[in-house]
Amino acid sequence: MDKFVSSISSLVWSDIFIYLCLCTGLYFSIRTGFLQVTYIKDMLKLLFAKKQGDEGISSFQAFALAISGRVGTGNIIGVATAIFYGGPGAVFWMWAIAFLGSASAFVEAMLGQVYKQKDGTEFRGGPAYYIEKGLGVKWYAVLFAVLTIISAGLLLPGVQSNAIASSIHNAFEIPTSYTGIAVVLLLILIIFGGVKRLGTVAEYVVPFMAGGYILMTLVIIAMNFQQIPEVFELIFSSAFSLDATFGGIIGMAIAWGVKRGIYSNEAGQGTAPHAAAAAEVSHPAQQGLVQAFSVYVDTLFVCTATALMILFTGKYNVTNTDAARKATSMLQENLPGVDYNGFTQAAVSHHFPGFGDGFVAVALFFFAFTTIMAYFYYADTNIVYLVKNEKTQKILGWIFKIVFLGSVYYGTVRTADTAWAIGDIGVGLMAWVNLIAILLMSKTAMKVWNDYKKKRKQGIENPDFNPKEIGVKNADYWESKNQ
Repeated sequence: MDKFVSSISSLVWSDIFIYLCLCTGLYFSIRTGFLQVTYIKDMLKLLFAKKQGDEGISSFQAFALAISGRVGTGNIIGVATAIFYGGPGAVFWMWAIAFLGSASAFVEAMLGQVYKQKDGTEFRGGPAYYIEKGLGVKWYAVLFAVLTIISAGLLLPGVQSNAIASSIHNAFEIPTSYTGIAVVLLLILIIFGGVKRLGTVAEYVVPFMAGGYILMTLVIIAMNFQQIPEVFELIFSSAFSLDATFGGIIGMAIAWGVKRGIYSNEAGQGTAPHAAAAAEVSHPAQQGLVQAFSVYVDTLFVCTATALMILFTGKYNVTNTDAARKATSMLQENLPGVDYNGFTQAAVSHHFPGFGDGFVAVALFFFAFTTIMAYFYYADTNIVYLVKNEKTQKILGWIFKIVFLGSVYYGTVRTADTAWAIGDIGVGLMAWVNLIAILLMSKTAMKVWNDYKKKRKQGIENPDFNPKEIGVKNADYWESKNQ
């Protein structure tokens, strides 16, 4: 079973897919005039803009909900995995995919807003909605919805719950099954409250969890301030195979940097547009800019902080590139007998003995738990998309909640390698479908973006959006709002 899962994961994450991710990000970066740099001021201003009505959730809540999906296991164990398989140079390629991917994240979030639908006092949207309405290809929209339900509902939650259980077991020796039961009970209290409760929980938990973790990393970075030039030199030299120790593994560095970068920041994966569509804004591009900034927070802040902690202390191992497939030898082994699950805990414990394991376990709990919460919302949104009958929705909703909670618990008791491989399949399948969709819809995306830029240049602080003015069809919510 493990070999089968690994083979499928390798097939999904082929070299073609790696280049598709990088090229899509580069394409949209050029088309949007590198908004990652030119519109940072707008991103920050929009992040804290007040909601203009009683519908949907605020921009910050949508940002927090998306961050709760982006900032998770990938920021702690995912970074360690990238270093384990791709060496320190993988960190550079995580930065590269974050910078380029923020443009992809902008486009998919903006399209999520353009084609969102109103569901009572809440908004629903995402790739399935914009594929059907924007591309007019119903079967492709259904394919994405089904893949999202399977991936976000069954394949991905186990990675997060597995990380929670293993880190808590390492720190406090609590049996993984007990942790699994506790996580399921906490989820029950939240997922039965709808998107507004999810948004409210994310709004308060996300700043707390990210702030506490980054504060700890800043303390450790300050304690190792003199090593910063040396560590950055190691990252860059390893990224391009110029380092004596890690020379020759550039392919692995790129592959694992992009792989774990996308897993962490979800840019182009098609998950964040669900949260973006739930926000109430005056123009779709506003939420696109907020979501582009969330990629920065995830990778350039949180992932970099984790990477620096690990590299400062040297608490990591790197597999031999040729032998990695056979798992027989190491290029560098500073922690004999410890796999990537323990790198971050070992790094923090190096400076704070007796405290590091527990701190990382608690941080990882918040990171992974909120990600599980976001996964539920993504899958639930696609169930609503597929099933229009309200009675059937409720029945399937209850069945899905039980299955979802079961997959969360199962994840706590299975092996980490299998959990990650299954999760990679889920991420890859969704990203394949979504990246092709947003590339095909680039003309529409640029119309919306140019409309926003034009109005901002005219001095309009809070531009409105009228799809008919720019020739965008089937944007039902915006059309009815303007009427």
